[in-house]
Order: sequence, then C-alpha cells, then structure tokens
Amino acid sequence: MRRTVSLTAVATLATAALALAAPLGQAAQATTSPSHGVTVAHACATLTEKGEMACNALQVTAGTPKSAHAESDLTAAAAPSGYGPASLQSAYNLPSASGGSGQTVAIVDAYDDPNAESDLATYRSQYGLSACTTANGCFKKVDQNGGTGYPRGDSGWAEEISLDLDMVSAACPNCKILLVEASSASMTNLGTAVNTAVRLGAKFVSNSYGGSESSSDATYDSSYFNHPGVAITVSSGDNGYGVEYPAASKYVTAVGGTSLKTASNSRGWTDTVWSGAGSGCSAYDAKPSWQKDTGCTNRTVADVSAVADPNTGVAVYDSYRSATGWMVFGGTSASSPLIAATYALGGAPSAGSYPASFPYAHTSSLYDVTSGSNGSCGGSYLCTGTTGYDGPSGLGVPNGTAAFTG
Repeated sequence: MRRTVSLTAVATLATAALALAAPLGQAAQATTSPSHGVTVAHACATLTEKGEMACNALQVTAGTPKSAHAESDLTAAAAPSGYGPASLQSAYNLPSASGGSGQTVAIVDAYDDPNAESDLATYRSQYGLSACTTANGCFKKVDQNGGTGYPRGDSGWAEEISLDLDMVSAACPNCKILLVEASSASMTNLGTAVNTAVRLGAKFVSNSYGGSESSSDATYDSSYFNHPGVAITVSSGDNGYGVEYPAASKYVTAVGGTSLKTASNSRGWTDTVWSGAGSGCSAYDAKPSWQKDTGCTNRTVADVSAVADPNTGVAVYDSYRSATGWMVFGGTSASSPLIAATYALGGAPSAGSYPASFPYAHTSSLYDVTSGSNGSCGGSYLCTGTTGYDGPSGLGVPNGTAAFTG
C-alpha cells in the first residue's frame, strides 16, 4: 500500500516533513492551496531494512498541476495533463531533434514492469515520437545479470520505470533505452544492475532511488559507481533538506529538483527550488576535486537539477495494475533521467573522464536557480536557492548540452 501526502510548491520543511512521515497506508495531514496544491502518493513502499532503497517517484492523485495544459499550448493535438516532450525540450533548450542518435541511456530500477515496452509505445505515440521497440533495436529489457529471468512484478516500481522511460524519451527521442531490472530494491542488487548496464555498453545510467547513508557507502562507491567514461545520474531525494545515498556518491551526478513554470522572460520559463528536493553534506563520502563549495567538508548534494515538483509535474503513461493509464508525476525520479538523457544528447564521454565534473567546468551553460528553499539550514546555500551554486539545485538546470559534455 502506498502512503498519500499533500505538498505545495512553497511548502515549508515542517509541512513536508509532516506529510512524508505519515505511517504507511495512513493519509498525512498538510495544508494545500485549492488552486495550487496537489495531493501525491509515493509510488514505492516505505523503507524497512538497512541497505534497501526506495524510488523517488511521486504520483499526483488529486488536484490540478500548473502544467496541466502546458503541452496543448505548444502542440496542436490535445495532450494529457503534465509537461510532455515539447515543453521539456523548450524549457531546457534541448537539441532533441538532432541529438542522441546512437547513444544508449540505461535505466536501473527494481522489480519487473511487464508492460514497460507497450506503455512506452503509448507515450511515444501520443507525442509523435518515433517507435522505440525491441524489434527495431531501440529498446531492450534485461534482468540485473543481463538475461531474461525478470524479477517479480511490482506496481510501484512499475510506475517508476514508466516515469524513467518516458523522461528519457521526452528529452532524447533518438536515444536507445536499456532497462535493467534488479531482483530487489537492495543496494547490492541495484548496484549489480548498474554494473550490468555499463557492461552492456551504456554510457549514461539513471538511478531514481535512494536510502539512508551508511558506513558501507565507500564500498558501494568502488563496487558499483566508479565507472570512468560513464555518466551516472542519481535522484537527490524527495524529503527536503537532507542527504540520500547513492546521490552522495562522489562518482555520480546528484540531481536535485525544481518547480518549472512558464515566464515572460527571454527564456520563456523559470525554475525555482522545489521544497522536496534533497540536499546537504554527506556524512561519509569525500568531496570530489571539482566541487569547491566551502560549507561541506565532504561531498555536497546536489550537482545540477531539473523539474521535480509534482505541482509542475510531467505526463507519464503506466498501465500495470493501474486503472488510469495517463498520470502526472513529480519527484527527483523525474529529474534524474532527464539529466541522463541530456548527457546523452551531448555525446559519449571520453574514456577515463568523470562526467559528474563536466557541469563544474561549464557553469555559464546552465540556467541558474536563484530562489526557493527545501528546508531550514540557517539560511545557507545548502538549502536555499541563490546565485551560483546551491544545494537543492546545484549549479542550475540545463541550457542546452554544453554543460554536459567534456
């Protein structure tokens, strides 16, 4: 059973904590604006064991996202609620029509989504994207060891899988997609799936899950995430100020979250810090050499960001044990695959490089996020949007692909 919570784009940390701390199956009480608030449910169950991960997908279950009609404003055809490909490509200046050909983006998730390929086909058809199927070589699904012994199905993780596949498609329609399904949500199984994705040739690997940091993280880093020449993205979390692993790994690009809205500026859009995005100082992981902020002795989360606020959510199609099909999702589970696909649009990283460092060398090629907060940290940049680097949004959101190339 999933737990249902309420969030607003300007929720305080106290409100977010109240909502997210509700016992499994019990509705949390939080204040929402009738016109601007939505009610959301966590796709995946609450963590119960050490070393277990939860996905960072939030399904909108009630209310109207501000992005509900955005896509129909940009395309002639009627569209589902939530941002679709045209909106996301416009907001982040992505060369989606010409980029990504020949690149493979891997999605690592737990459990099986039996409808993954057919649901992906529905999404891509809705938005006029080319087919991405097993038959034409664009889509491939494997188990954590690279075979076809798929794990048991799980409706929550299936929603996560659909969100991930749809966001890669939205940002990089020409990319191939490799779905690697771990046997369970343990870090060891998910990490094995990451290694399999790399072994099978993916140069871009998205991970939309997280759990508590632990003294085992250094071992996980060396065993699963130290892959030079591969861009590995990880969601920063949906619980506001605070750090999750593997976003804390020094080898990955930690992806925070924003609220994305249309604006009357030259860009046509604006991003502010989403109140649910994770950020802060890692308790265990060392700071990578390219990260120069002074508020954390260790690794600081996040590096970059993209839309994650359910109030400005994205359209997703999922039919596995779902009566609705089209849904709206938020959470940093949306932003991680978007950033992985943006890396892919920029081309394969050079051998031996650490793509997490690329944005730090190209800060002028990002849209800076300068307002909003995800909690209370004494007003510092670790939880507050500000000019330049800040924790919740990192260095900012994509302005094309220049910040994501070596």
